[in-house]
Amino acid sequence: MPEALIALGGNVGDVRDTLDRAIAALCDGAAVRLIARSSDYRTPPWGVADQPPFVNRAIVADTTLPPLDLLARAQAVERQFGRDRSRERRWGPRTLDIDLIDYEGVTQNTPALTLPHPRALERAFVLVPLAEIVPERRIAGVSIADALARLDQSGIEKLGPPAAS
Repeated sequence: MPEALIALGGNVGDVRDTLDRAIAALCDGAAVRLIARSSDYRTPPWGVADQPPFVNRAIVADTTLPPLDLLARAQAVERQFGRDRSRERRWGPRTLDIDLIDYEGVTQNTPALTLPHPRALERAFVLVPLAEIVPERRIAGVSIADALARLDQSGIEKLGPPAAS
């Protein structure tokens, strides 16, 4: 089965709970099977500074879905958790963001999807969680660990386990 790298984040509501439930909705164990997940990281906002920090996480999943179908599934999960891309500010606050970062090394450039994610290697908030679970994985010919070593990681904080309810 092809393996996908997926980044998740948000900064509105109980983000850690949302990420847990979003991964459960995305990874049904059949078409998309969770292989590994990173810790949660508190990260400074990117693009628009005047907003709360984000919580970011990354997962590795095996999938039988082709890339566009996996993207459609991820966007359906975003909508399920209240995301309306048509009404939000670019790089602004959001309940949930799910990005397909890499899909088994596939290169694709269509209006709907670019693989690998075109800015993944520039964003520490994507690479820090990925480096925890797949540091040697290569994206666009560069290992995640090497790409991360070139980026400023200040302000990124690994979070401990969520408090029990």
